[in-house]
Amino acid sequence: MNSSHVIELLLVEDNPADLELALRALKKVKLANSIAVARDGEEALDFIFCRGAHAGRKVTDGPKVVLLDLKLPKLDGLEVLRAIKSDPRTKMIPVVVLTSSKEQRDLVESYSLGVNSYIVKPVNFEGFTDAMRDLGVYWLMLNQAPRLT
Repeated sequence: MNSSHVIELLLVEDNPADLELALRALKKVKLANSIAVARDGEEALDFIFCRGAHAGRKVTDGPKVVLLDLKLPKLDGLEVLRAIKSDPRTKMIPVVVLTSSKEQRDLVESYSLGVNSYIVKPVNFEGFTDAMRDLGVYWLMLNQAPRLT
């Protein structure tokens, strides 16, 4: 794997304000060297499965972790999660749902599809920054993930 192409984190978020907040928080905590952004579910799957604009990448060069919103245009986050976790090439990629939804059915469905963690977005920047720091430390530094081949 060429280190210049390593994507540490894929952030899937369609809301411009939440996207800006997440990017600011991730930069502030200085954990993700390389962040890719997808603004809808279809773009997220194109990135993960190296289709369309991302055809030059390899699936094995996938992100170390995916931060996934549930309420997305084109394909919702649950469909993205289902696709990632049902493919042998990508099922080991940790997926963290980061959403404003506190709906029990979203929580239950996310876990039944294999989500690794489910976090309700904090409403203020300080809380969001703390959440990004904790997520980054755990998923990018502490978690031991198997190598994808």
